[in-house]
Amino acid sequence: MMSASMKALVALFAASCLASACPAIAGTSADTELDALFAKAATSPPLLRVLLTKLPKGADLHNHAGGGTYAEDFIAWAAAADGCFSRSTQSLVSAPCAGEANADRVALKGLPERDPDLYSDIVDALSTRRFEQGVGDPEISGHRRFFRTFGRSGRGGGEDRGVRIQAEALRQAALDNTLYLELMAGSSASRAVVQASAAIPWADPWVQTADGSPPQRLDARILQARLDQLKPAIAKATPAAVAEADANDKAIAALNRCETAKPEPACDVTLRYLLSISRQRSPEVVFGQMAAAFALVKADPRYVGINILEPEDGPVSLRDYRLHMRLFAFFKTLYPDVPLTLHAGELAMGLTPPRDLRFHIAEAVEIAGARRIGHGVDIAYEDDAEKLLARMARDKIAVEINLTSNDVILGVKGKDHPLPLYLAAGVPVTLSTDDLGVSRSDLTHEYMRAVLEQGVRYGQLKQMSRDSLTYSFLQGASLWDGPCADASGPTPSGPCAAVLKTSPKARDQWRLERAFDTFETQMKAIVPKLAP
Repeated sequence: MMSASMKALVALFAASCLASACPAIAGTSADTELDALFAKAATSPPLLRVLLTKLPKGADLHNHAGGGTYAEDFIAWAAAADGCFSRSTQSLVSAPCAGEANADRVALKGLPERDPDLYSDIVDALSTRRFEQGVGDPEISGHRRFFRTFGRSGRGGGEDRGVRIQAEALRQAALDNTLYLELMAGSSASRAVVQASAAIPWADPWVQTADGSPPQRLDARILQARLDQLKPAIAKATPAAVAEADANDKAIAALNRCETAKPEPACDVTLRYLLSISRQRSPEVVFGQMAAAFALVKADPRYVGINILEPEDGPVSLRDYRLHMRLFAFFKTLYPDVPLTLHAGELAMGLTPPRDLRFHIAEAVEIAGARRIGHGVDIAYEDDAEKLLARMARDKIAVEINLTSNDVILGVKGKDHPLPLYLAAGVPVTLSTDDLGVSRSDLTHEYMRAVLEQGVRYGQLKQMSRDSLTYSFLQGASLWDGPCADASGPTPSGPCAAVLKTSPKARDQWRLERAFDTFETQMKAIVPKLAP
């Protein structure tokens, strides 16, 4: 006889088939009219694109600043700074572009007119454009082509390149009808802390076990001693980083004309930052990055959380994964209010040995204390996946799904993708772009893929849009936790208005609900007229 837990496991994994081929998943929209209209529109991808462009998207919570920039913008900025393209490294580089020593360099200024074919080749070199799994050079995987772009676009863009990246990210968010952007970015002012940490020899913090089994915890005294040595550098770097953010805000506002009579729509997008830790660096560097990041998030409300990035399958990433999770846990004891969203489970069978697929998401949740998981693709390979899914559902630990990059980097898409499994388990799901410039995508396209490849219905899509704000790290009470919970009607009640006045999160959630009111009216008019 099958046990209750086994029945639950079978039911859960049975739901991991494509949603379009499965029975209805509980908890979807009760508005059958809207679901039916949307399903009719989904039979025509062009009509679906029209609708989804208009669909209000609460937030993009997984967006890398540099990777979110299109190659054409990098090339234009480099050209304006008299930059060049190096044929040998396939990279954008700073001037000079002429002379015998620079024979492999091509000036970017005027290149579209002089050599449009080379211009097109440069776009390909800086992105995954025209990449298709299983097609073309088998020696160049999507994984390799994706990650190598980051070393190719980083120079030749002028001193204001960073703020241009952020200004353009806001413009793209506005084009996608996105209200809030949580952008992964760094602070150059924190480099002094990293340099100070790198200069201190690393003392092994692992507490060895008596029976010789793998150690599971770190000696907090060793870590605290290192942190104490960094405090003078942190004390100087933190206010410098705040001043840097002030200057960036002004520059971004100027680029988007936010203080003029005709501001760009980008000015209506709420922006916050996630500080990023580089997992492929030495422990000394990683510790310094964490020390600087936690202090800055505590000091400046524009920085709302911390992430960790770079290829999860990298040799250092794999070697130090358990260390990184425990370093996060150490800093969380000192900064319990600093939230984490961690890249975890961005792996697939064959990319690493199977043993590395068994614990990454679990340790991000259980050891590091992550409140969101980025990607989570290998969830089915985790030890006791059912228990982990149940915990994520119970504790409301959201997963950030990036369908295009999962396809390009990992070759995981369609029925192989775990999105329906997360939905069946009741885990909060958000859709995001990851590196939309590299992948040649946008947030609307990610919503398109969720519908066309995963069979997601309108009610589910609307909930994902709502959840992207609910599980964001934007400050303030949620719209759904107090006097605004009804959220109906164009005018808030008095108690709700008081919440909206003090809570940035509730304000954006209220904006989203009113945008959905407008969108659903539009859908009722558009679909009967244009559906095949």
